[in-house]
Amino acid sequence: MATGEVTVESSVADFATVKQLIESGEYLVVAGDEKVLSTLPSGNWIAGTIPYFMTEEGGKVDQSLLYVNIVRGFPANQPPRLTLYDENSISRIAQEAPENGFTILILPASSEVHLAYAQNAPDYPNMYFSPIIGWISGVHLSELGSNKAKVGFGPASGHLSDNKAAALHVAIGESQMANIKIVNLFQPGSGPSIRFPEIGFVGATCTVDGKEGNLADYIRDNNIDTRLPLVANYCGVMVNVSIQEVLSNQVNLYAPVFPGVEYKFAEPVDDYIADFNRALPASESNNIAFCCNCILNFLYSELEGKKTGNLTGPITFGEVAYQLLNQTLAYLTIEST
Repeated sequence: MATGEVTVESSVADFATVKQLIESGEYLVVAGDEKVLSTLPSGNWIAGTIPYFMTEEGGKVDQSLLYVNIVRGFPANQPPRLTLYDENSISRIAQEAPENGFTILILPASSEVHLAYAQNAPDYPNMYFSPIIGWISGVHLSELGSNKAKVGFGPASGHLSDNKAAALHVAIGESQMANIKIVNLFQPGSGPSIRFPEIGFVGATCTVDGKEGNLADYIRDNNIDTRLPLVANYCGVMVNVSIQEVLSNQVNLYAPVFPGVEYKFAEPVDDYIADFNRALPASESNNIAFCCNCILNFLYSELEGKKTGNLTGPITFGEVAYQLLNQTLAYLTIEST
């Protein structure tokens, strides 16, 4: 029964359990491999393809399990609203968010809507007035190049799409407040300041401490560890731009760089698990409603089988905490005011 006090229950589940939840009318956010998501019945759910998870036992790769968030207790006259967006309509997402509540957004990796959101989200109308959190769906790494990331949209008979974003807008009770927080273990290193002349997912021409240069050349000439992201201070928040691949005269990135912003390569992280546990306030664990972590953290810090505190959720191809993030853990809290 709806009480106006929203809760979000989260767990790893098998297909039969999730199918039963859908058929009972629950509102869900689901993560799992395409082979499983494609067989879910229609209902009140959105989903993203990914077979990597943070579980209570630790980091896990499993193409048969699902991770599910169950949204309950919403105001009786304001059930969650499920919406699909394309690269043109995604700019409305913040305008359509609830006045008091939150939005969970899933975008398929490398799609037009993903690129549009990554490059333009900070300038969307009403952005930052209502929490928008989510993730970039992906595929098993063995399927890169042969399969596309997708999102699922339960109301459309379990529709899966590689070019649409799916969102769940959730209104919460008047006595509740939703907040987005991130855990980013990377800090700018002591190296030179790097700036780019234009926005984009490609780093090529740049200035290095004010001198004209090329990012690919700089990385090669200085033996930069490309597991370390570029880090910039965006209005007091450290934001990472991760390296995808270094080509002859350009660097492909997992997130866009912006002109007028100073970037530096990050300092190395010696012990991810220890540093993570120190960075996450223990007092917040009981209030966390949704969480996701980056697959680059999973790979570079070898998180398979290792626990990231008490947090569970999908391990993704990028995180959304208002704007697109990389190599970051993002989470949503719902607290009583």
